[in-house]
Amino acid sequence: MVTLMLLPALAVYVLFVLYPMVRAIWYSLYDWNGLGPLEDYVGLGNFERILNDNVFRMALRHNVTIIVLSLVIQLPVALAVALMIRDNIPGRAFFRTIFFLPYVLSEVITGVVWTFIYRPQNGVMNGILGAIWPGYEPQAILADTGMVLYAVFVVITWKFFGFHMILYLAGLQNIPSELEDAARVDGASSMRVLRDITLPLLGPTFRVSVFFSVLGSLQFFDLIWIMTKGGPVNASNTMATYMYTYGFTRFQLGYGAAVSLLIFGICFVFSILYPRFVMRRDLEGAVT
Repeated sequence: MVTLMLLPALAVYVLFVLYPMVRAIWYSLYDWNGLGPLEDYVGLGNFERILNDNVFRMALRHNVTIIVLSLVIQLPVALAVALMIRDNIPGRAFFRTIFFLPYVLSEVITGVVWTFIYRPQNGVMNGILGAIWPGYEPQAILADTGMVLYAVFVVITWKFFGFHMILYLAGLQNIPSELEDAARVDGASSMRVLRDITLPLLGPTFRVSVFFSVLGSLQFFDLIWIMTKGGPVNASNTMATYMYTYGFTRFQLGYGAAVSLLIFGICFVFSILYPRFVMRRDLEGAVT
């Protein structure tokens, strides 16, 4: 009976996950534009082309840059906000809602709104900078190859730090208050309590947060595509926008399928190795 109840879910998984994956592997072996039969067999030629393409290597570097910035800036900001609103301060529920609200918005809406904010003329960002910086000239931020990736990362942080904040709040609630109170009674300062008790006990939450952050950073597409389409001059390209550009804009579906498999491979390897070596103790504790 249980097996029969699982069959619909299994059928959906096979139809919409496994089957497309197998087809993508097959398409990646051909130079195919999506029209007509598969005739031009190239074997692993598409993968060799990817690895030799400077544009793809640049896109990969951009993904790595987003990962590093997320770990260095986004997650610490989320932790700082979680620590500030963890206690019973007035309006705590309001602040939690406000900080988490951007995460609820769709990435398309977020991208459109921030595109208007970054507009060189009548844009909110240039207006604020002009008000606090005398002589400031409006900048086309999303058209500047040196600034566009960091401008997009600001939007990424604004949208997703609320998710990590909620994770940290949940982790903080699981820390027994008696431990921190006992340390304060023994004369430990607030910073000492934070460093020696709170943060170490948040270790499992940190590792889960890093896991989600890295996987998300490797697959960024919607927000960047809406705001910049990977431009200007590939300055904000990621692996996902690179795949979409070649697979659907330039109708090189065989090559795009190869790129998608490479992205999947990177994410799959990380999702296997990270829990195995970094989260091993957390997972064993959960099992036992």
